Amino acid sequence: MSLLKNVEYLRRFAKLHQFNSLEQVARNFTSATRSPLVEINGFGANPGHLRMWSFVPARLERAAPLVVVLHGCGQTAAGYDQGAGWSTLAERYGFALLMPEQRRANNAQGCFNWFNPEDTARDHGEACSIRRMIARMVKDHGIDKRRIFVTGLSAGGAMTSVMLATYPEVFAAGAVIAGLPYGVASNVREALDGMLQSNSRPAGELGDLVRGASTHQGPWPKLSVWHGSADRMVDPANASEIVKQWLDVHRLPAAPMFEGIVDGHPHQVWWNADGETIVESYTITDMAHGTPLGIADNDERYGAEGAFLIEAGISSSYHIANFFGLTKRIGQPRTTDTTVTDASKPQPPSAPLRTPDVAAVLRPLSPRQAEPPPRRRRRAIDVGAIITRALTAVGLMK
Repeated sequence: MSLLKNVEYLRRFAKLHQFNSLEQVARNFTSATRSPLVEINGFGANPGHLRMWSFVPARLERAAPLVVVLHGCGQTAAGYDQGAGWSTLAERYGFALLMPEQRRANNAQGCFNWFNPEDTARDHGEACSIRRMIARMVKDHGIDKRRIFVTGLSAGGAMTSVMLATYPEVFAAGAVIAGLPYGVASNVREALDGMLQSNSRPAGELGDLVRGASTHQGPWPKLSVWHGSADRMVDPANASEIVKQWLDVHRLPAAPMFEGIVDGHPHQVWWNADGETIVESYTITDMAHGTPLGIADNDERYGAEGAFLIEAGISSSYHIANFFGLTKRIGQPRTTDTTVTDASKPQPPSAPLRTPDVAAVLRPLSPRQAEPPPRRRRRAIDVGAIITRALTAVGLMK
């Protein structure tokens, strides 16, 4: 690692003592609210030593979907749930929720260990623990195995990449918010390097990392990628690398097939021969490190602002749920300034694009129909500017 990067690393930790507890920072907006999550014990072997939390609506239909949500550093399952609004979405749309939680004994900052080979290999460590939790949910609640999804923020986003790569047969789709590609780091130094400045790799090399993580031959999960353009904690270039990795896995071209604006933010889409959205990417303009919040299409708000949960005028959780097919919505994304870059392939009218949450990350109007003026939104809280010096090593402390 260069001297410059070492200096940057130390600079960001220089004022860590100013914070009594990163967990306290993450919880400061949830202390007055009782979480609807329930802790589950006895889900089998737990080599990653994680905690299991779940939420199941009172009226859960048979063969219901399951969404696995992975929190970021300094957060808890309950805190991220309230901030991102996932249990509210689960109650409204009738799906089950699984929220694994890191233990401080595993990682001092409460981050999933997305860079440790012992935690990111199939049937090992934290990845295996999350897989066992999913099996418990399927058994207890009759979950539809064809509709299991995963999303996460930051270290949870990077761990989402891990789960999609190591257990691709388990997931129908995933959403990575402010995360990193699978397999780009195998130790602390490589992880820090990738966070500070993402190195561009050949698409085939990135795709091989996913293909080599299991014996699975396809079909592969769909993916939604979300990242703030002003993220100073995880280089936004990582979003492009994640997209590149999964485009190669799906054998899709590098150029987006659809480009537009959703709630004021750039949106790119790639679809398959049947017109089904397979990969999409949202760039949240001028947003720092965190999960973007806003009012959803149904004029409801899911979640609340807090540490790494940022008002951005777009509800990533709702969009991701929509991308997963959980909101029972059919239609085209609401866009303006639409550009179809593959002129040789017209947009299939019978197979509308489904847009999501979420990462997620991570608007069903025709691309020809102009989007109404965006709602005036409050200035986003630049959590990154406050926390960056205190939490650079997303998942870097064992």
